[in-house]
Amino acid sequence: MDSLKYEPVIGNSPPPYEVEAYGHNARPWANRRLKRACSLSRFIALILISTILYLCLVLERQVSLQYSAEDASAALLLQRFDDSLRLCAARNHLPPQVSPETREGNPRWNSVRGQNETIALRNATLFDGESFLSTPVDIVFSKGQVQSVSPSSAAESILDSGIEYDLKGRFVTPGVVDMHSHHLVESWPALLATGTDGNEMDPVFGPLTPFLRITESLKAYDQAARIIASGGVTSSLIIPGSANTMGGEGTVVKNLMKPGELGEYVVEEMLLEHGIARSDRHRYMKFACGENPKRVYSHTRMALAYILRRHLTRARELMDKQEAWCYTASGLHNTAERARFVDDKGGYPEQLELESTIALIRGQVLMHNHCYEPQDFETMLGVMHEFGVRVRAFHHAIEAWQVPEMLKAYGDNVTIATFAEDALYKHEAYNPSLYAGAILDAHGLPVAYKSDHAGESTDAKYVMSQAATGHAFHLPADKALQSVTSIPAKALDLDFRIGYVRKGYDADIVVWDSHPLSVGATPQQVFIDGVPTLDSKIVYESTGYSMETSSERPDSPEPIMRLRKSQKESGEFCALAKRKSQSFVISGIRKSFLDHYSDVAASVSVSGNDNLTLVVERGEISCLGMAEACHREVTAVGNNAINIALQNGHVLPGLTAVTDTLGIKEIYMEPATGNGAADVKDVKNPSYVDYAKYGVFLDGKAFSRARLGGVTRAVTAPDLSTVDDEPAGFLRGVSVGIKTSGTKTILDGGIFQGDVGLHVSIGEANKGTGSVSMAVKTLREILAENTGKGNESAYGLVADGKLPLIIQVERAAYTQQVVSIKRDFPGVNIVIYGGHGVPSVAKELAAANISVILSATRPGPGAWETKDSLIGPPLTRSPASILSEAGVRYAISVAADVPVSDSRIHALAIEAAWTAKYAGLSEHDAVRLVSKNVEDILGLKPNKDMVLWENNPLQLGASVVLSFEETADGKLEVGTCWPDDVGLTSD
Repeated sequence: MDSLKYEPVIGNSPPPYEVEAYGHNARPWANRRLKRACSLSRFIALILISTILYLCLVLERQVSLQYSAEDASAALLLQRFDDSLRLCAARNHLPPQVSPETREGNPRWNSVRGQNETIALRNATLFDGESFLSTPVDIVFSKGQVQSVSPSSAAESILDSGIEYDLKGRFVTPGVVDMHSHHLVESWPALLATGTDGNEMDPVFGPLTPFLRITESLKAYDQAARIIASGGVTSSLIIPGSANTMGGEGTVVKNLMKPGELGEYVVEEMLLEHGIARSDRHRYMKFACGENPKRVYSHTRMALAYILRRHLTRARELMDKQEAWCYTASGLHNTAERARFVDDKGGYPEQLELESTIALIRGQVLMHNHCYEPQDFETMLGVMHEFGVRVRAFHHAIEAWQVPEMLKAYGDNVTIATFAEDALYKHEAYNPSLYAGAILDAHGLPVAYKSDHAGESTDAKYVMSQAATGHAFHLPADKALQSVTSIPAKALDLDFRIGYVRKGYDADIVVWDSHPLSVGATPQQVFIDGVPTLDSKIVYESTGYSMETSSERPDSPEPIMRLRKSQKESGEFCALAKRKSQSFVISGIRKSFLDHYSDVAASVSVSGNDNLTLVVERGEISCLGMAEACHREVTAVGNNAINIALQNGHVLPGLTAVTDTLGIKEIYMEPATGNGAADVKDVKNPSYVDYAKYGVFLDGKAFSRARLGGVTRAVTAPDLSTVDDEPAGFLRGVSVGIKTSGTKTILDGGIFQGDVGLHVSIGEANKGTGSVSMAVKTLREILAENTGKGNESAYGLVADGKLPLIIQVERAAYTQQVVSIKRDFPGVNIVIYGGHGVPSVAKELAAANISVILSATRPGPGAWETKDSLIGPPLTRSPASILSEAGVRYAISVAADVPVSDSRIHALAIEAAWTAKYAGLSEHDAVRLVSKNVEDILGLKPNKDMVLWENNPLQLGASVVLSFEETADGKLEVGTCWPDDVGLTSD
């Protein structure tokens, strides 16, 4: 039998079934058996070969995949290493400080809405951010950047193309820089939906939220930015509120609405550093200490310090890990080593929660700290220095004036961003000094004034007026102007871009209608990035001047500082002046504004070198006139008189203030310091009417400020009831008339009128206990039920017109309700207090004979019911001008939008001057706004008080020399002598 020859199939060999199966000599049955055996063998062989081939292929693929995975993993590790190295390189990166002269342009400029024509302001009186230049200058700016500042040219034109304005000596400053504001976050009008984005008070986060960013709460549609810009404020630091020890990161904006190419409300395009790489932008961390985080989280100061220190320790530990990682990584050059290092240690150590804090420790985030009291300054400086952090600014810092050398000793050159006069509203603000700016500056500390903009009382539009007040209280003029321009710019590390009008700086420039440190100084034009933001026609209508149409610079007196006497000198003088029945001969009087004395000239002024002489003989005015006319009276008093020679004397009646808290609550946020609020169970029952005369006190620091401002009398209603710390309640009670001299008590003439008027509220102030409609209905019912009944209750006296009905009302629609009440009850003497909405109803008020005590002299649309307020020049006419034109009888007060304190009571005459400036009133009319008009409207007993001033009290810098108050027998005696503010004590 021939043997079978088997050859494996390889290459192109034919398949097995093509091999000859049987030999020629094989037997059929044997062939079939052999065929079956061969077939089985072949099958087994095929299985074995296939298995071997499959295993080979699998093994080859596994080896291939292993090598591929290792390559990919290595690549990912190396990529992570490279990314981490970049983080190492950037970990200490700081925003570049560019020399203004080498700046290539304003990065915010765009061709669609940016400055498109070169502008020249010629013949300007320029404060350039450091000082007033000695000669007039021409300022040229293009594409949002100052190109040149040069001595004024006599050439007819200095531009080949563009716009030229001849300012004729008008005052020009850099745009005002406000380094503490909350607009765009707590937008106007404030509502629940728009006013709660400034403070994150989640108990899970606790008092440390440094990881928050204010840019994610900004509302680019907030019209407050436009209002603020109209006051010359071109740049603002927007920061979180003060609920948390670390509140989050802030940012600086330009107050220019819709500045981008699309002309839409885009937050990014409002940022001052728009157009700059994010890695090169400045960062600011908002801290807060003391009362605010204590109240919110119920922690003690020491607990808050510990929590902060613990957090900083965590951040530093992570920062140390970052440093160690970067140090080790910097020495690795072999790719295998780098891959193994990342595989073992991971990438650059990071925690989102701690990124901002680590950046703070590294100096990449600037620390700005809400702080009031010396103990808190010391704690925060100490804790920050433990971690190598420089404190850039203490904000508010009302008591910093007490410890300037301690602040200096830490070496941070910390800026004090404070208020000029706002104070007394809480314990932390209860030890202020109006001279704080001057004291701090004298010790070499930089001083900035800022707004804290949120409510009307802190309207950032008026930041420049704080500088003016600071100057009046002895901060030098150049430092006062620096306090709102270059000093805050430097505290923000942006003084290479803003805060100056010099070549290379952003073209943020303000043209003023008067000296910027004078009363009521108002911009005639505000350029932001070179773009004019004011409508010259409206400016002219609201102020009577405009940059384009006025031929000459308006008159503007040079601002002065208050005259001060040493404590020894004033003490000796005042001891004599306060002797009983002391006589006085006062010379050097330039103006008299007395209304209350029929036998002396009510309004007298002199010209040239002439002056008036005033003789007060044993409590009576015996003469007021030219020296020759008073010769006999001067001779009569002889050597018994004290002779006072003034340089620029002014005689005014004692001023009368209508206040919210004077003598009723000393510190608004401390209930223990006040009378409390009545619990009114039945508002229609007159037995529930509260009377301020039964709870008033006649001392406190606000009284001291009243004396400083020539305010000898005040009217105060009972304390407002509150809901969630906001005024609430229809019925307030009957107000009282009090004296402010501090020489009287309630037992010996300190109350000059027990019942002044019945105070009620219609509007937001009453919603805590009922609707507006119910308040109107209730008032109507009270009047209807008591008219003609002859009862002597407060309601009966009001209904019969014997006691004024003083209605606090703001919204125009609710003011119309008041007019309607007057028409139905014509015998009621209605007086409106507040008055945001009165301009739109002025003619109706005049026709109805409704008087107004206007607290909204410089209103802002901070609340829904005041959203339609006239906000005043240069955007609208002033409210007072509308009232004057319509013939409404009105007076003014200095009350805030929310009655928090009477800390500005000393500025009552200044507020009258500001009101008069744009209402077209004379100086005499201005004085009446805060004296005779108040008395006539409220039916007060005639005021014979008299105040003697050095310099004009309608201008900043005047000082009270003596105030004379009326005694029970109608005589005059010295009530106040050379009052001054020394912070911790009264007079």
